[in-house]
Amino acid sequence: MILICCVDDRMGMTFNHRRQSQDRLLRQRVLELSGGSLWMNKYTARQFADAEDKTIVDPDFTQNCPKGAYCFVEDLPVFDLKPERIILYRWNRTYPADTYFDIPLQEWRLLSTFDFPGYSHSHITEEVYIR
Repeated sequence: MILICCVDDRMGMTFNHRRQSQDRLLRQRVLELSGGSLWMNKYTARQFADAEDKTIVDPDFTQNCPKGAYCFVEDLPVFDLKPERIILYRWNRTYPADTYFDIPLQEWRLLSTFDFPGYSHSHITEEVYIR
């Protein structure tokens, strides 16, 4: 699985059990990157309602996502997942949080970074990590 998560400057993912933020240009980038086959849960699918043909909604998506497939996780701990690659989108802001990205990145190598303007965020950073 290629794990995709959005985080703030403190690695926060959710606040009060809902996403911290969202951005339509980021969603477009993720759909292009995933080649139209993006695994997610029902909660995340609400963001991608206009792209149902490019998403796979499964209550056990983190367990059923095959090797090499893209998996977008917003509202769950990720520590026990065994991704082959991690893609983080950083909001470059600090929000309150109650769910955090909990995979230690010290065990991963930063392969690339890419900055782009979002729709609601003037600056979003994409970071790609490999083992």
